Amino acid sequence: MQPTETFNVSRRSLDVEDYIDILRRHKGWIFGPFLFALVVSVVGGYLWPETFVSKGIIKVEPQQVPESLVQATISHDMLDRLNSMLESIESVNKLTEVITTYNLYLKERSREPLLDVIEEMKTKIHIDPLGQNTNHQVPAFQVSFSYADRHQAQKVVQELMSRFLDESKRTQSNTTFQSAEFMKDLADTAQKELDGIEDRLAAYKIQNNGRLPEQANNNYSKLQSLETRQQSLATQLNGYTQNKMFVEQQLSLYTKQANELAQIKSEPAAIAAAAAAQQQKSPRLQRAEQEVESWANTLRQLQQRYTDNYPEVKTAKEELATSEKKRDQIIKEDKEELDAKSDTKKDAVTGKAAAATSLASLKDSQDREATVQRMQANIAQYDNQIEQLNAEAKQVKQEINLLQGRLDSVPQSEKEYDDLRRERDIKMAQYEDMKKNLTKAQVQKEMENRNEGENLQILDGASLPETATYPDHPLVIAIGAGIGLMLGIVIAGAREMKDTSLKNLKDVRAYTQMAILGSIPLLENDFVVRRRRRLAWLGWTTACLASVVLMAGSVVYYISTKGQ
Repeated sequence: MQPTETFNVSRRSLDVEDYIDILRRHKGWIFGPFLFALVVSVVGGYLWPETFVSKGIIKVEPQQVPESLVQATISHDMLDRLNSMLESIESVNKLTEVITTYNLYLKERSREPLLDVIEEMKTKIHIDPLGQNTNHQVPAFQVSFSYADRHQAQKVVQELMSRFLDESKRTQSNTTFQSAEFMKDLADTAQKELDGIEDRLAAYKIQNNGRLPEQANNNYSKLQSLETRQQSLATQLNGYTQNKMFVEQQLSLYTKQANELAQIKSEPAAIAAAAAAQQQKSPRLQRAEQEVESWANTLRQLQQRYTDNYPEVKTAKEELATSEKKRDQIIKEDKEELDAKSDTKKDAVTGKAAAATSLASLKDSQDREATVQRMQANIAQYDNQIEQLNAEAKQVKQEINLLQGRLDSVPQSEKEYDDLRRERDIKMAQYEDMKKNLTKAQVQKEMENRNEGENLQILDGASLPETATYPDHPLVIAIGAGIGLMLGIVIAGAREMKDTSLKNLKDVRAYTQMAILGSIPLLENDFVVRRRRRLAWLGWTTACLASVVLMAGSVVYYISTKGQ
């Protein structure tokens, strides 16, 4: 056989009549996959175990007390809480308890490990939030469970909803209790720390009493008062000392005069001389000499106690110099007066004075003794007062030194004291914060104990499904029939594309470009044609009957098992 040359010719466009001819030629290839897919979808759909979905809705009841008064215990989003509770409910131990209690997954447990069965059960449990808003607040959520037995599915959903309620209460109770205990521990710790710093501060105050910075102003006031008191005591002491010195000088003079009188009584010859000597000194000169001697004694006493720069010493020196000048001036004047008088007149005056002195000596002696006793009593009184003033001045000086030492040590202790007070203030603020948080936690705990906080309530109980959710028989059959029909059309199209023979006069005219004068029909034996048609009808009838039987049997089986 000689090889023929091949070449490609583009196919002509098909019209409706051509498509009808294609369906007629490949009707068996189209109907066959359709029938097979239909039978498979019907039998598989009705023999596949049904799955029932039971559902229940749990409402999230918000907190009854306004959050402006009592802050919510749990600040997490409801979605996070749901996921947390779901993880706890889906734990191995709890799901094992549910499976064992309701005797679930008998076949699966006989073929698979329990952990695989638990994982499969987790895929059947669904938690779906309902009405979630923009603030991630969930007013309600739905609990659903899929299982082959609708009564068991309902029981499992009831159990899951009950576990959700218990888990929510347990979580909130534990949270409030742990929060209260945690705040109590923090408050106790803060109080211990505050007590410790208070003890340290009290011990520091006791140890440094009087040297604290806050006592500096008081110490300054006391120091000024003591210095004023010291000056006042010094002034009083100086006055008493001067008075004493003056009285002592007077006593010395009176004592001297008393001794001279005694000598005069024992030696009459000396009376005239004493009178002459007394006559030589005028009363004015005697007073000046007494004043000079008084200031000299005062200056000696002051120089024993103070330096030359002390104001009292300078004043005494000036007064002494003034008294000496006054005395010298009086001596000069008396000398000039005495030189002018005659010697005879002087002797007469001396004799008369001596006579007068002898006559009044007795009375003058008595007066002098009384004056001496009075002066001695005054001196004793001055000594007592001076002693008291010296003791008080010594005590005041000690107190001044003590206060001065405290004031000098204030800068050294001020930093340590400020550090202690600052630490005390920090600990006090921390303790107050802990007390406020503890009070809030206790109020939250009391609110949870009274069920006034956020709670979960069953809005719709677990439903008892009347119809199976999976599989959806009409949908499965429609999908299977559609797939079979599409498969048949694809097969028919593929066969048509593979067949390059001329089918009708349109193909002849299109591909040969020849004029058709006439056509001769295909002549076949009638017996062969009828036999072929009978066999085709027999085959298709048998297939259809078998398909109907299979589909009817699966439906009968489904109905019979559904009633059990």
